[in-house]
Amino acid sequence: MTESFANGAVDGAIQADVVIVGAGPCGLFQIFELGLLGIHAHVIDSLKHPGGQCSELYPEKPIYDIPALPVCGAQELVDRLLQQAKPFNAQFHMGEEVTELQVLPDHTFLLVTSRDTRFHARTVIIAGGLGSFQPRRIGLEGSEAFEGRHIHYKVKSAGDFTGKHLVIFGGGDSALDWTLNLAPLASHLTLLHRRAEFRAAPDSVNKMMKLVGDGKIDLVLGQVASLEGQDGQVTKAIVKTNEGSDFHIACDAILPFFGLTMKLGPVAKWGIKLEGNLIPVDTEKFETNIPGVFAVGDINTYPGKLKLILSGFHEVALMSQKAHRYVYPDKRLVFQYTTSSTSLQKKLGVA
Repeated sequence: MTESFANGAVDGAIQADVVIVGAGPCGLFQIFELGLLGIHAHVIDSLKHPGGQCSELYPEKPIYDIPALPVCGAQELVDRLLQQAKPFNAQFHMGEEVTELQVLPDHTFLLVTSRDTRFHARTVIIAGGLGSFQPRRIGLEGSEAFEGRHIHYKVKSAGDFTGKHLVIFGGGDSALDWTLNLAPLASHLTLLHRRAEFRAAPDSVNKMMKLVGDGKIDLVLGQVASLEGQDGQVTKAIVKTNEGSDFHIACDAILPFFGLTMKLGPVAKWGIKLEGNLIPVDTEKFETNIPGVFAVGDINTYPGKLKLILSGFHEVALMSQKAHRYVYPDKRLVFQYTTSSTSLQKKLGVA
């Protein structure tokens, strides 16, 4: 690692080749790609543990589009990425939010966190999960009394729903994925969606409709109007159907999947060009309008952008090449393959 500056350090600041803001999948794979190039990373995340949305919101959700892994749990993916990055000894600073970013006269950066930790960095990478993602809540009168015990906005353990009379709200991928995964565990499962068209993958919709046709789950079209319960226990969801009638669903557990709301947070004040809540970048190096500041993952936007983890991994690999030029301006970058490079294999501990 380098982590020393020819023009002098900033007093009291941690010296860093690169600061990665966000410890989701893209941030974790960034450690690996930078490490192959001899670049040491410091990682900052407002959550108390690595993994971003995968760990915080849906750790047991199955992911099917990671190359060479036909199916992989979200937390399993995080664990694999941490294992892959382990040889490069990144330093994690969890439970901190970057509140300030300053561009210094020598074009390096000073970052300050909510805990008043200061970093002096050559480059900064905004890795996908910088914003604060929160599930959209039901918002019905009295629903707060059931949240946490009977209304769950994420699945920490699928086993928690064994034998439950479960209602799932929503028509996107999360709602359909959990409908398919929890149907064998729940005593009874009802999927509630406001219309007959779904936003989920067609294969998931077909599998769900087969369960309905086989009488293994119920599908109700309408919107939840109110909840009933006693002694802190939800017992019933009252639904206003699309035909205008009231329909009562007996339940003791509810999973609402109405999507996520994103709060961009302090990044909006860093002088970075924005398009709505997204950061526009080029497709060569994924650099923002500030030289030396990059954005990868769901936080960025460009023509043809796909919000997929595998797309973020591609972005990470390309932008690392440009980051090398900032960290080692006088050093020529020689492209190498991990399968044939002895020096890279030594870094990985497999030589």
